[in-house]
Amino acid sequence: MAWREQAAREKRHAYRNWDYWGKPVPGFGDAHARVLVVGLAPGAHGSNRTGRMFTGDASGNFLYAALHRVGFANQPIAHSLSDGLVITDLYISAVCRCAPPKNRPDRKEIANCRPFLLAEMEYLHKIEGIVALGKIAFDEVLSNFRRPGHSAAKFKFEHGGFYQLGNSLPWMIASYHPSQQNTQTGRLTIEMFDAIWKRVVGLLKQS
Repeated sequence: MAWREQAAREKRHAYRNWDYWGKPVPGFGDAHARVLVVGLAPGAHGSNRTGRMFTGDASGNFLYAALHRVGFANQPIAHSLSDGLVITDLYISAVCRCAPPKNRPDRKEIANCRPFLLAEMEYLHKIEGIVALGKIAFDEVLSNFRRPGHSAAKFKFEHGGFYQLGNSLPWMIASYHPSQQNTQTGRLTIEMFDAIWKRVVGLLKQS
């Protein structure tokens, strides 16, 4: 909490005229979504500035461009709450709601934010599948299903991995997080990310 507020006060020079959100960032999207996307946490000068998940930074630019290419988003760029972005059949959330130092939430931050993700997972009654962006999101989704008593197996994270979580539970696909650390080094390419979303679309068409 202290870090998100400090970042909002000090601001990045490029955004010095912005009135930063500086509060916990809620999930957003289609209330009737069949796909839930789970990321890590708001960026200090991205979502913590704009107030909407994956908005206003390089990770969001990479994500929304991919979602637009397969029809989940009506536009490829998301830069503010008033930019006209509409997400269809998809809901976007994250493990943590506050921007953590160095984009690395600790166990306490993850535990404090867990009830919010759990509430969204329970609220979204039509969810057929989940896309976990990064290993922390992957692990947290699995542990959230185990808490109510489901017997979700202990799967190993791998990019492009497809997981059947169990009877009456959604399937899950894992992807590297679209952070600059991954996209600028070539660990996650546009083609690799597009393949994730094309598979999601294909799975929905089969249902």
